[in-house]
Amino acid sequence: MPFRHADGRDDPFQWLRDPGYPDVRDQAVLDYLKSENAYVDSVLGGSDDLRPALLEEFKALVIPDESPPAEWVHGRWYGVRYEPGREYPLWYSKTAPDAPETTILDANREAEGQGFYAVRDWAVSPDHRFLAILDDIDGSERLRLRIRTLADGKDVHTATAHCSPGLGWSSDSSTLFYTRQDDKQRPRWVHRHRVGTAGDDPLIYEETDPVYFLGIGEGASGRFLHIESAAKNSSETRLLSLAEPDGAPRLVLARRPDHEYDVVDRGEDLLIRTNDRHPNFRIVRAPLDDPRESRWQEVVAPSDLALISGLGVARDFWWLVERFEAQKRVRVVPGHHRDAAAGQVITFPDPAYTISALDGHQWDRRALRLIYESPARPRTWYDYDVAAARLDAVQHTSVPTHTPDDYVVERHWATARDGVRVPISLVRHRAAAGSSAAPVVLYGYGAYGMSMDAGFSANRIPFLRRGMIWAIAHIRGGQEMGRAWYDDGKLLNKRNTFDDFIACAEYLVDAGIAAPDKIAAMGGSAGGMLMGAVANQRPDLFAAILAMVPFVDVLSTMLDASLPLTPPEYVEWGNPAEPVFRDYMASYSPYDNVAAKAYPAMLISAGLYDPRVTYWEPAKWAAKLRAVKTDDNVLLLHTEMEAGHGGASGRYKALVEVAERLAFVIRALGLPAQPAH
Repeated sequence: MPFRHADGRDDPFQWLRDPGYPDVRDQAVLDYLKSENAYVDSVLGGSDDLRPALLEEFKALVIPDESPPAEWVHGRWYGVRYEPGREYPLWYSKTAPDAPETTILDANREAEGQGFYAVRDWAVSPDHRFLAILDDIDGSERLRLRIRTLADGKDVHTATAHCSPGLGWSSDSSTLFYTRQDDKQRPRWVHRHRVGTAGDDPLIYEETDPVYFLGIGEGASGRFLHIESAAKNSSETRLLSLAEPDGAPRLVLARRPDHEYDVVDRGEDLLIRTNDRHPNFRIVRAPLDDPRESRWQEVVAPSDLALISGLGVARDFWWLVERFEAQKRVRVVPGHHRDAAAGQVITFPDPAYTISALDGHQWDRRALRLIYESPARPRTWYDYDVAAARLDAVQHTSVPTHTPDDYVVERHWATARDGVRVPISLVRHRAAAGSSAAPVVLYGYGAYGMSMDAGFSANRIPFLRRGMIWAIAHIRGGQEMGRAWYDDGKLLNKRNTFDDFIACAEYLVDAGIAAPDKIAAMGGSAGGMLMGAVANQRPDLFAAILAMVPFVDVLSTMLDASLPLTPPEYVEWGNPAEPVFRDYMASYSPYDNVAAKAYPAMLISAGLYDPRVTYWEPAKWAAKLRAVKTDDNVLLLHTEMEAGHGGASGRYKALVEVAERLAFVIRALGLPAQPAH
C-alpha cells in the first residue's frame, strides 16, 4: 500500500524519507541513492566520458594563489588566501603590509580525514590572543565552536552544541558571544562564554517564536553587539555594549507584523533602515539613548523606483546601497551629513554588473572598500576616497586563460504574460555574438527577495567557449526591481515567477538569440522549484533541465511543521492549513504535478545532509518522473553522500559537480566536446 499523507494524497515514494534523518541509516534508501549515482556514471561514463577532461578544463581556470586584499582588524592585517593546488583556504595575520605572514588557521589541515569541511565564520579577539572558529564537518550546517590561542595554535575551548554563524568579542577580549540552534536547527539562543571558564555558558537572549531566527554580529563602531531576531517580514534589534559583556541587551524597537528594520550606530545616534512607510525602505536618524519612533528624523526618503537594500557607516562617512532597474549603485555621504543628495553615487558603465560595499573593521578609515564585477570581468577591489571623491583600484583579479574583452555583456527585457517587463542579463563570447541563434543556459531563482546579481563566475567560461550564451532571468520573487518585485513573486503571486522565466525563454527565442531546441534551464533550491514548475508547464520549451537541490515537494514539506524551515516560511509560500494556500500550492507544486507527458533531459542533484532541502525531495521527484513520464530522454539523480545544501566542499572537489553539469549539457544539447573559442 502506498503511503497516504494526512491530507489524503497517496505517495508511493515516501519510503525514501528515512525517519531517522539527519542520521540516514535505512539501507534500502542508501542503496537506492547509490544505485542512482551508479546510473549517472553509466550514462555519462564509459569510453567517451567527458568529465575528466572537463574537470581539468575547469581546474585550469582556478586562480592558484587566490587572495583578496587583507583587512585591518583591531590594529593588525588579517587575510585569507589559497596556496596552489590546495583545496581549502588558510587565514593569516601580519603587523604591516610588507611584514611576514603568520598562519592562524589552515583549513587544509583541519579538513584532514574529513569528507566535508568548511569554515563558516571566524573572529579574532581585539587583543589578538584568541581566534574563534565556527566550522562544519559534514555539510549539515550544525556548526562546531572552537576558541584557539593564536600564540601556540592550540584549542582552549570546544563547544559540542550545534551553533549557527555569528560571533562577537567583548572589548576586553574576555568574552565571546555566539548563537546555538534548537533541535529543529533554528538559531534560538545567544550565549556568552568567558575564556578560561568551564560549565554551561550563560544565556543572553532566547528567541521563543519559531518564526524568528537569531543572528548576531559586531557593529561597525565596535561598541555594540547587534542581536537581531528576523522573520521573513518582521524584525527587531537589540544592542549589547561590548564594553560591558555581563550586561543585558537593550531593545531598539519592538517587533510588529510587516515591519523590518536594521540599525547602524554612529556613536551619539543610530541610522535605521526601515520599511515603516514604504516597501522600498527609508533611512531615519534616532538618538542612541532614546530610539523611539517619535524621535525619528527622516534622512533619506523612500522611492517608488529604487529599493534601499543596504546601509553602512564609518566614523567620517556613511553609505547606502540601492537597487534600480535591476542594477546596484552605492551612494556615499561624507561626515554626518543628513542630506543623502550631498553624497556621490558610484556606478559603472557596463550594461550589467554588480557592486558591493564592505563594512570593514576599521572605524576611522578614510575610504570605502568596494567590489565590482560583471558577467565578463572578475572581481576588482576599489577604495573610494571620500574626502577626495576619488575611486582607486586596489586589486584586480586575473583568471588564468580568461580575457574579459573576449566577451560581450548585454541587458535585455522580456514581457511577461501580464505585461510586466522582466530584465535579462547575458554574456557570450565575442566570436559568437550576433552570428546566429545559439544554445543558452538560462538561470533563474526568484524567491525570498534574493536578487540574482550579474556577477562573474569562472565556472561559466567552459560553457561560453563552446558557443553557449549564459543568461540570468531576473524574475519576480527577487528584489532586482524593488520590494514590489518580491511581493509579486510570493504567496498567491508565486506563479508569476514561473511565468516570468518562461517569458524570458520565449523572448530569447523570438529575438533570434536562443536556438529554440537548445535551451538548458538551470536553478537550485527554490530555483529548483522553478525548474520543476516550468518543466511541468512548458516541457517543450527546454531541451534540458538542471535542478540542484530542488525544493519540489512543496505541499508535503509545508504541511510538516517539524521541519526546521517550515513555520518561518509560511510568509513566503503560505500555510497550506488554509485552503486558499493549499489549493494554490497544489496548482504548482512540482512533485504533485508530474504528469504522463514528455519531459526534457534532466539532471537533478541532492545532498544527503542537506538541512534546507532534504535529500528525499529530489529523490522522490526523480523517482516519480521516471515512473510517469512518456519520453526516453535521460533522467539523472546525483546525490552527494558527504555534503549538504552547497554540495561538495573544497575548491577542486566542488568542480567535479560542475564538470558533470557541463558533460550533461553537452550531451543533451549536442554541443561540441571541445571548446571552439
